[in-house]
Amino acid sequence: QVHLVESGGGLVQPGGSLTLSCAASGFIFDNYVMGWARQAPEKLRESVASISRSGSSYSADSVKDRFTISRDSAKNTMYLQMNSLKSEDTAVYYCYARRITTGSVYWGQGTQVTVSS
Repeated sequence: QVHLVESGGGLVQPGGSLTLSCAASGFIFDNYVMGWARQAPEKLRESVASISRSGSSYSADSVKDRFTISRDSAKNTMYLQMNSLKSEDTAVYYCYARRITTGSVYWGQGTQVTVSS
């Protein structure tokens, strides 16, 4: 059974940094594209970044040059390093895993990130 657990969220001041982690279990990590999405209050969920098993990645324009996605197959864990945080980055951040062969997507429960002074 696919299980994704996010951690690392919290309250940070504008300009600060946070690192989110997503611990994966119950599936073969390298068979999945991993990614992060976020959902702010009263807004649709949006893709933030994704990374393939080879390490090629995608980042949304809104976070490019500020957020870095990475994955560690030895630890079955994905990370999102977030720098220069802005108030508009405030959202619940969700980890997801998309199976390469079928396109099936699995989601974590989410972790709250609040950027405020």
